[in-house]
Amino acid sequence: MFRLQSRAYAPLPLSTKLLQVPWSLVAVTLAIAGFGVLALYSVAGGDFSPWANRHALRLLVGSILVVALALTPSRFWLSMAIPLYAVAFTLLVLVPLIGTQTMGARRWLGTEQWSLQPSEIMKIALVLVLARYYQAIAFERRSHPIFVAVPLLLIVVPAAFIMKQPDLGSATLLTALGLAIMFFAGVHWLYFAGGFAILGGLGELIWQRMHDYQRARVLTFLNPDRDPLGAGYHISQSKIALGSGGLSGKGLMNGSQSQLNFLPEKHTDFIFTMFAEEMGFVGSMTLLGLYMMMLGILLIMAFRVRCQFARILIAGAALLIAIHVTINVGMVVGLVPVVGVPLPLVSYGGTSMLTIMFALGLAASAYVHRGDVIRRDEVGVLV
Repeated sequence: MFRLQSRAYAPLPLSTKLLQVPWSLVAVTLAIAGFGVLALYSVAGGDFSPWANRHALRLLVGSILVVALALTPSRFWLSMAIPLYAVAFTLLVLVPLIGTQTMGARRWLGTEQWSLQPSEIMKIALVLVLARYYQAIAFERRSHPIFVAVPLLLIVVPAAFIMKQPDLGSATLLTALGLAIMFFAGVHWLYFAGGFAILGGLGELIWQRMHDYQRARVLTFLNPDRDPLGAGYHISQSKIALGSGGLSGKGLMNGSQSQLNFLPEKHTDFIFTMFAEEMGFVGSMTLLGLYMMMLGILLIMAFRVRCQFARILIAGAALLIAIHVTINVGMVVGLVPVVGVPLPLVSYGGTSMLTIMFALGLAASAYVHRGDVIRRDEVGVLV
């Protein structure tokens, strides 16, 4: 049986660690978030308050966080995987008990001045705990039913709590993230094919258990013109804004749909639509190109590490960003039902920004300390 043998690994000096930080990833992150500051400035009608200034401050704090996490040994994060997952799950359990209710949903802990969304923390915790799990499991055992059941429970149980809030978007994203990591880790594709077949067979039951507004979103997705002034209003206005942007856009603060408030949630879920109307096709493709560049950098980083834990950490960050972007952009152009999924580093939101920055920091940590190869038999010791 092939097994990675770790050589004696001397801790890197700080100067070497700083040189090893993937600064290209940091630069692309700043560029994407810079577009977010610009978009939020335009949303407010040419004012940095109330969104752009906070977004810029969070970007500064997040950038420092990425570098700080990059300098932290990846072994530390392996040891913290289970405790962090336990904390995130506890916070999810507390949401229906003491959470803040907004627009009929209870998703936040805290006050109006300071709040925390536990479902975002769970995304990071899930990446960590799955990376730790697959570091400990031999590749040839990962498709055994028992070893498939454990990560499924780690994914499904918190997703069920998130669904109860209700938050279909976050639950879907968490499930997609977990399953994608399982596939990346080498679980046989027949499990996924069988899961989709079972999901299709339970379609009627799932439909009956959905909330009325969730069913309305699905029906609107299938036929946006069925209720253009009600459930279909958001996507109709989004498509109008996207089409009116043309090739080069209407210019900053000149978008009719966004500046005249026809476009809903323009600083969060529908910020890409607002950006496309004002910056046009060229600006939209530039932003999406930056996301592709970020994913390409993460892919190269994943190929250069030699440890399964490190590789899954980097892949988890890439998958988290890719799924967010795919769902958000797909939502505003009408390719997927409307769900509350922000555009990474661009949409306004403190917990969302922190989640993405933390994920990138973990990926940077795995890359900086890629010379430290963790053996499977070490994982049980690192509790």
